[in-house]
Amino acid sequence: MVDPGWPDEHLLDISTAAKRSAIADRHQQTIAHCSAKGFRAIEFDNLDSWTRSKAALSMDHAVAFAKLLVKATHEAGLAASQKNTPELATVGKQDIGFDFVTTEECDRYSECTAYAEVYGKHVLDIEYTDDLRGDFFEICSRDTTPQQTVLRDRDLAPRGTTGHISERC
Repeated sequence: MVDPGWPDEHLLDISTAAKRSAIADRHQQTIAHCSAKGFRAIEFDNLDSWTRSKAALSMDHAVAFAKLLVKATHEAGLAASQKNTPELATVGKQDIGFDFVTTEECDRYSECTAYAEVYGKHVLDIEYTDDLRGDFFEICSRDTTPQQTVLRDRDLAPRGTTGHISERC
């Protein structure tokens, strides 16, 4: 199934325990590779695919799948980050076991407080230059803005190349 918001991304079918297990097993290679390379944490994106799957997937499917990924990540000695999806915040921290959350544009969508209420100071936010709610100084001045907020260019251009922007509050 193609994600309508991201036509170059396909949703994985996590609708059964067998499928979730097979996909999580495949992720084991990536988790082990990250651990061997010295990474300290992994973020898992698109766990909110149920919101774009036309009811083919449910939040329960996503939670069950995330539990497998987090367990494997912790067994590899790495921290696991929830990615976006404020609907998963409490479940993500308490039931799934995420250690922190990585958000994209929590200021833009007024979601920072929802994450901070669950994860406290363990919120890493990325805001993008092409869709700010004010200038970056204003964003950093808001009481609701996480201390670990980064401004990036949408294309994530590498340092030293045209278009690269990377600032921190």
